[in-house]
Amino acid sequence: PLPNGTANGTEALGLRGLLGPEQRFGGQLKPFLTHVRQLRGGGDRVITVTTQAARLTELWQEQEAAPVTRAQTISAPPDERSVIFVEGSLQEGWRLRGGSAAGETHVFTDAEIFGWSRPEPRRRSAPKRARTPELAYADLNEGDFVVHVDYGVGRFAGMRRRTLENVVREYLVIEYGGTDTLFVPIHQADRLSRYVGADDKPPTLNKLGQPDWGRIKSKARKAVEDEADALLKLYAERAHAPGHAFSADTPWQQEMEASFPFVETEDQLRAVRETKADMEKPHPMDRLICGDVGYGKTEVAMRAAFKAIMDGKQVALLVPTTILAQQHYETFNRRLSAFPVKVETISRFRTREEQQRILDKLRDGEVDIIIGTHRLLGNDVTFKDLGLIVVDEEQRFGVKHKEHLKRLRTQVDVLTLTATPIPRTLYMGLTGVRDISMIQTPPEERVPVITHVGPTDDRLIRQAVLREMERGGQIFVVHNRVQTIEHVRERFEEIVPEARIVVGHGQMDGRLLESVMTHFGNGEYDILLATSIIESGLDIPTANTLIVARADWFGLAQMYQLRGRVGRSAQQAYAYFFHPPHNRLTEEAYARLETLAEYTDLGSGYQIALRDLELRGAGDILSTRQTGHVAAIGLHLYTQMLAEAVRKGKAEAAPPEATTPTITGQPSPSAISESSIVIDLPLAAYLPTDWIPEMSLRLQIYRRIGGLAMQADVDAMRDELRDRFGALPAAVEGMLYQIEVKIAAQAAGATAILERDGRIDIKLPYLVEVRRQALEALLNRQIDPPDVTVTRTAVELRAAPEIWRTRLIDVLTYLAENMRVAAGL
Repeated sequence: PLPNGTANGTEALGLRGLLGPEQRFGGQLKPFLTHVRQLRGGGDRVITVTTQAARLTELWQEQEAAPVTRAQTISAPPDERSVIFVEGSLQEGWRLRGGSAAGETHVFTDAEIFGWSRPEPRRRSAPKRARTPELAYADLNEGDFVVHVDYGVGRFAGMRRRTLENVVREYLVIEYGGTDTLFVPIHQADRLSRYVGADDKPPTLNKLGQPDWGRIKSKARKAVEDEADALLKLYAERAHAPGHAFSADTPWQQEMEASFPFVETEDQLRAVRETKADMEKPHPMDRLICGDVGYGKTEVAMRAAFKAIMDGKQVALLVPTTILAQQHYETFNRRLSAFPVKVETISRFRTREEQQRILDKLRDGEVDIIIGTHRLLGNDVTFKDLGLIVVDEEQRFGVKHKEHLKRLRTQVDVLTLTATPIPRTLYMGLTGVRDISMIQTPPEERVPVITHVGPTDDRLIRQAVLREMERGGQIFVVHNRVQTIEHVRERFEEIVPEARIVVGHGQMDGRLLESVMTHFGNGEYDILLATSIIESGLDIPTANTLIVARADWFGLAQMYQLRGRVGRSAQQAYAYFFHPPHNRLTEEAYARLETLAEYTDLGSGYQIALRDLELRGAGDILSTRQTGHVAAIGLHLYTQMLAEAVRKGKAEAAPPEATTPTITGQPSPSAISESSIVIDLPLAAYLPTDWIPEMSLRLQIYRRIGGLAMQADVDAMRDELRDRFGALPAAVEGMLYQIEVKIAAQAAGATAILERDGRIDIKLPYLVEVRRQALEALLNRQIDPPDVTVTRTAVELRAAPEIWRTRLIDVLTYLAENMRVAAGL
């Protein structure tokens, strides 16, 4: 409170005439830095309190020779002519006039520099652990169908611990046709995957010891090779198609990126780098940015669009809904207001005359960025010089529109954004034919949405709405039937008469719908009752409660998108998915709702897409000739085979100038080896149940451990397990050691590592072809004490139990390093 009822604090403190407002620059960094230089030259002190201290310091050092200080705090008055950038945020800046001799002190904030009003700063911290996409295949329950690379389709029957020769090990138990049962050692867990067929029909179980699985795999492999040839041809055409090679970043590009009000995540920065690298190549880009809702995909697109404009090109941003087009239009305009960039939108929110005027300007090159729905694909839309198309949520477009986009991909750069990758996109990414950047790191302040799935409950609805209203927030209510939406409105008015409700749906007049969205966005209503038009991209930070009526009407990906409308700030968000009583739900609807309730972690989009595949089958992404093979061996194994065939084809035939597509932010598809290495060592190797009680979590970790491919991965896994669960029991150390042996054995070309009568046998198929006595002498010179024997089939290592563990790794490492030498002996 101000003393004596004075009008303002300045007058109360006797500072009238000394304090004044600072000049504003609206995001134009070069004029701001020039102004700072002039102030310093006049003897003034300049303090800038900003969330972008690192960026501004770097820009100052690039453009100015004068010294600068970057600090977290200021503990003493600054010297004259000093320039200081302080990490932080203030409401606004000011200018303090000094005495007759002293210079003035200027304090600038993000409000003056960028036009932001006290943004929420984001801090860098240790990245949150993202769940690996492949782990969705490891979330097995007893009774689920699985595929073993070597033995075929079976049914998972849980995990069982067995003691053999006084050594305790844990196995995955798989039931096959008849009464056959397979016990899979946990170090081979990576050879199992959940079965996903071409449809939702249950598969036929294979029988152990029968040749039919080998024949099925051979047929599938032949089909895979044909498919790989077709995919490589498509890829080669794209790699050789002429395109525009964009220039390197301009100073304006750096300024535009520096005006981003948050600190980017590492995934986001990598996606930006990869997108720019693609744009600078002389052939058309086709990159997918896959990241959860609110993870910063739009910023990646905005930087790509600005880069295109800097080269004199036009940009088209294609979105699935009119509402999203309007929102992107406002976002792009606000973000690029400091630059001479003309942004327009074409949608039914504009009159026919307005649309025609915009199209004329687009044709004449007076519009740099055009944002719209599929209307942009119309025959009357022409560009003066189109350089980049950004497609937001491609799966929402129809077949005809997708075919149009497919043709454009061979002519201009295309950047596609998606939160839940459609199956075909997933398929293309896993086979390594499409370039994908994964953004898996959530924003620092983001918290998961608390999700409730259950039968309709009026009491819970009232409680949810009032809680949101009490904290000053707003509520989305989704009912996907226009014919009955007014009945739902009446019902909500009875349940929560205190709430102000407005209705919005796609059949409304465009101007009226725009007005509804504007009024709701301005906070004039508490509840927006809408159809699924709010599904994609809508961003209203004050709306943090979602209520979906008849959630059983929606697909899994749709529900996931709807949940993404809330929880886009640091506020805790809530999502309620109501359905009729359980006895009126179909089995498929129940499975979808159960999955939504299960996957509530940040970054679950990829898992949702995989689970959607499991529920519906892979028929949507397969050609007729592929369907039978996928039904026989499962989508995961088919895709792995295809990825391996594509990888081999590229190594043999791809032109050297073509860049291999990559999936970043996630593990690459692993090659399929024809046979796994047999490891039989007298070591306890399992995850104790008193260390990790939940079976599903143990299974996930088993599969991750089984898939480790490098020593560095094993070291990282050891650190992670210690960090999450505490000191490692001996059985866990034994399991990790077995993986280390497996990795070393693969590098050495071994097929088996067996303990027999106090010696270790390393089975090596190439020993028949080498001079074994010379190899034995070579190995014994490296081993202390020397105790290695080489036979026609194995390298035999004799050592006391307390030292053979180290010696075994040493021998395998030496064999791997000298395989070519050994082959020539």
